[in-house]
Amino acid sequence: MKKWILAAAVSAALMGCAGQQQSETSLPEGVTLVETVSFSGEQVGIPYRKYQLANGLTVILHEDHSDPLVHVDVTYHVGSGRELEGRSGFAHLFEHMMFQGSQNVGDEQHFKMVTESGGTLNGTTNTDRTNYFETVPNNQLEKMLWLESDRMGFFLPALTEEKFEVQRETVKNERAQRIDNRPYGRMGERFNQAFYPQGHPYSWPVIGWPEDLNRADVEDVKHFFQRWYGPNNATLTIGGDFDEMQTLAWVNKYFGEIPAGPAVDAPVKELVTLDETRYLSMEDRVHLPLLRIGMPTVYARHEDEAALDLLSNILGGGKTSLFYKNLVKDGLAVQAGVSHPCQELACQFSMYALANPARGGNLAELEQAMRDSITEFEKRGVTDDDLEKVKVNFEAGTIFGLQSVQGKVASLAFNETFSDNPDMIGFDLARYANVTKEDVMRVFNKYIKDKPMVVMSVVPQGQTQLIAKADNFVPPAEKVASVAVESLDIKPQISSAFDRSIIPAAGATPVLTMPELWKGQLANNIEVIGTQTTETPTVEIVIYLNGGHRLLDVNQAGLAGMTAAMMNESSQKRSSEELTQALEMLGSNVSFSASGYQSQVKISSLTANLDKTMAIVQEKLFEPGFTAADFERVKQQKLQHLQRELTEPNYLASTAFSSLLYGENSPFGVSSGGSLETVSAMTLDDVKAFYKKQYTAGNAQIVAVGSLNEAQMLTKLATLSSWKGAATPLPKLAELPKFEGGKIYIVDKPEAAQSVIKIGKRGLKFDATGEFYKSYLMNYPLGGAFNSRINLNLREDKGYTYGARSYFSGGPELGFYQATASVRSDVTTKALIEFIKEINAFQEAGMTEKELDFMKSSISQSKALDYETPYQKAGLMRNIQRYNLDDNYSTQQTAITNSIGLNELNQLAKEQLNLDDMVILVVGDRAKIEPELSTLGYPIEILQL
Repeated sequence: MKKWILAAAVSAALMGCAGQQQSETSLPEGVTLVETVSFSGEQVGIPYRKYQLANGLTVILHEDHSDPLVHVDVTYHVGSGRELEGRSGFAHLFEHMMFQGSQNVGDEQHFKMVTESGGTLNGTTNTDRTNYFETVPNNQLEKMLWLESDRMGFFLPALTEEKFEVQRETVKNERAQRIDNRPYGRMGERFNQAFYPQGHPYSWPVIGWPEDLNRADVEDVKHFFQRWYGPNNATLTIGGDFDEMQTLAWVNKYFGEIPAGPAVDAPVKELVTLDETRYLSMEDRVHLPLLRIGMPTVYARHEDEAALDLLSNILGGGKTSLFYKNLVKDGLAVQAGVSHPCQELACQFSMYALANPARGGNLAELEQAMRDSITEFEKRGVTDDDLEKVKVNFEAGTIFGLQSVQGKVASLAFNETFSDNPDMIGFDLARYANVTKEDVMRVFNKYIKDKPMVVMSVVPQGQTQLIAKADNFVPPAEKVASVAVESLDIKPQISSAFDRSIIPAAGATPVLTMPELWKGQLANNIEVIGTQTTETPTVEIVIYLNGGHRLLDVNQAGLAGMTAAMMNESSQKRSSEELTQALEMLGSNVSFSASGYQSQVKISSLTANLDKTMAIVQEKLFEPGFTAADFERVKQQKLQHLQRELTEPNYLASTAFSSLLYGENSPFGVSSGGSLETVSAMTLDDVKAFYKKQYTAGNAQIVAVGSLNEAQMLTKLATLSSWKGAATPLPKLAELPKFEGGKIYIVDKPEAAQSVIKIGKRGLKFDATGEFYKSYLMNYPLGGAFNSRINLNLREDKGYTYGARSYFSGGPELGFYQATASVRSDVTTKALIEFIKEINAFQEAGMTEKELDFMKSSISQSKALDYETPYQKAGLMRNIQRYNLDDNYSTQQTAITNSIGLNELNQLAKEQLNLDDMVILVVGDRAKIEPELSTLGYPIEILQL
């Protein structure tokens, strides 16, 4: 346990002491200080102060002055678990409805105001809570509190039948995109019907059953809001760069007069049980048969949760697990894993495996192999390494999760909502640290061994012979509650003591400070660019190797990714399992990947463990094993992955779009992941040859961010100084095909619930301060922001889609422009008409003065959020390094943004947005969409992929 204790002590260094406790007499009237929590020495946690308003609102403040930004989170203790049977989907529907304006905030203005302030925002819903959050420059805090308070206290006066209907359609589109149109999308909701007893709040999906959404009305929505969205059922958490007493005064002003809602009791926690093993199956538009097994265990923060988490990791937590050894490495499965997700009311010991069709794909055989692995664990027991690696990784994950203010705020809000105590990090670390071998075996015997389970088979359509066992479970008919919520004593709407229609003014614009960068070289001339950040004792390093997919002939497409995958396997000294084990013991991660123009080695480590981590990097980088067994397994996994992707509408659309723009003879016209033909033809010798071409010192550049200064970081990286090899020149690009605009191309996806639309053309290559960047500014109000013309039209006004956008994408040599959305199949033509209308109108008349002001405000102020996390800093430095930019290029961009005029932007729109130069691609059910599309007057061509 020495490493675990050391790691915990190291992590304490990232927490300072909180300031002195505020005097009760200095607090605004009605605000009570509940506790002040600070840390010193070897304690681990996030310093904060917790307050409560007279109406029951809990307020948590965490000051972090490292960046000029604030993160605001309002978490309501309501999710789909508060719904009644037959009335599902309300909590998620409210996530959408609460962005549609309130009494003093106009329609669509929430997104507009936050975006115009330079911020980002979103909301999420799960079974147990709904949260809304914004990250903004610190001068916008008062405005955010005004926005959040208005929808908490003054939402209902702005609720209309029309808004309700549009958002109901948006939710249906979200369901179609995320569930109905996605392989295995309906598996989870079907599985949960069998796993939980009828009427259990987790037995229906968070997004709701379609029939439940259809039967809802505006009055149901009002009652649900009145029941659950009061201040006494909410936690307001603020983190970042702010003045505490000023913030408390604003919180009290905007939230203090909102009356408390009905009393909220904690939901009853009863352990879920199964009386027998339940089998069920489903046919789907998939390539790989999938087996999912689940067993009920406990609930979140139950005393047995931590031991069950460790057990799941031992069984199926990666390359060192029994499932990987027995299912994946043996070739029986393409993927397999075990996890133990926990929710407020129930946890699930969850096991899955994607069968390898090359081995027959029989799920009964797969089920037996999974059961045999469980039996093997019982005989093998728990080792010291099993315990230590899980504990070290849990602690390391905790540290990496504190690299952003948002991460810290999320932790505080979550812990307060579900434990009535924001300070749970130390408790959680301790409960994992204290798990023993005996604890793991005890929970195995109590909850897993010989216990009933749910076994679900998902098979390709028409292949029911592959299911594990005949179904013995049929979901019972749904009972429909007569009301959406139980009867309420509703308090009348309040009149505010001040004029809430006045939008709070922004404070003084924060002073933005670019990270202090340094540039150096290793002894072999590898360029290094870095910066020091001392917020956490961590290091993030990325080794970029120029080349990637661009180095290859199209007949070898996928080889860059295949080689990177092989680099993630064994070395000449150790197996991939042994290397993974070594990294897990350090709480480190080393991963190889490849993309269009480069291969990458991504390294994450606790600072104290960097030397040992870099030794593993050296071993993997300089002494790859490249064994035949690894290659055959990885190749088979790649092939099955490609087969699976061919069932994904978005993959089909991206592949077809690239082929249309660049042609089949260009590396940009074929997928960097390759095709079934190119991957099938690959040999281990191909991998070895590409390794020699790609993984040379001459191709390498390094970006480093961490708690070390320049001299210390260069000393740690000196282990790479022995790396040799010259840079590899890029081959000449094939001639691009003649581009045929003004035509509709269709890729047939039978029975697709949605159509994927892509409209676009070849475009500008990347530049940081020239025409490409200015085109980005030009497109922003058309399709670059949430409240852009395209998204407001197709999503908010028409309800055709869950989201629509347009953008310019550029690389070192080429780029493209694209407008895209996934839309309901029955409105494919109508949605395309709206796309065409919006692009044509913008191209002809350009943006308005108001849109210009919005764009300038949003983009220039958003710079305050650009450099907070290590990987944000790394992205900045990589652009400087890759494109040889000035260190202050971001400041130059801000100057361009603030000075550019309407005439220049609108001239760019005329030049860049001519629809006659663009192709139109639609992936969908041809039989349903082609007849109506043919009425638009465009020639139509059917593409075969």
